[in-house]
Amino acid sequence: QVQLVESGGGLVQAGGSLRLSCAAPRRTFSRSAMGWFRQAPGKEREFVAAISWSGSRTDYTDSVKGRFTISRDNAKNTVYLQMNSLKPEDSSVYTCAARATALAHISYYSVGEYDNWGQGTQVTVSS
Repeated sequence: QVQLVESGGGLVQAGGSLRLSCAAPRRTFSRSAMGWFRQAPGKEREFVAAISWSGSRTDYTDSVKGRFTISRDNAKNTVYLQMNSLKPEDSSVYTCAARATALAHISYYSVGEYDNWGQGTQVTVSS
């Protein structure tokens, strides 16, 4: 089991920005595809963004395109989610996920495609 640790959540006003970070163990991170998911109370966990282990491919759910950016720093074993122009509907628990067996240029969208999950970090956007 890979231990993933998220940070960077908090309370922000609508229109503001936050950057989430997710640190993973060095031994597995560089070849792991990474993703961010979110889950609001009473709702299913939903895909937000994903990045291939090479960093060459990124994908986003439609509602965050143009506002969120996923990136990774393999030297720091960390994946980031930069969130700009935040909206109240972005309020959720954000969780990062890792897929250890991944192709270099493929990102993954569904919950079942990931092996390991962090504990999550709360993001609250006030109107």
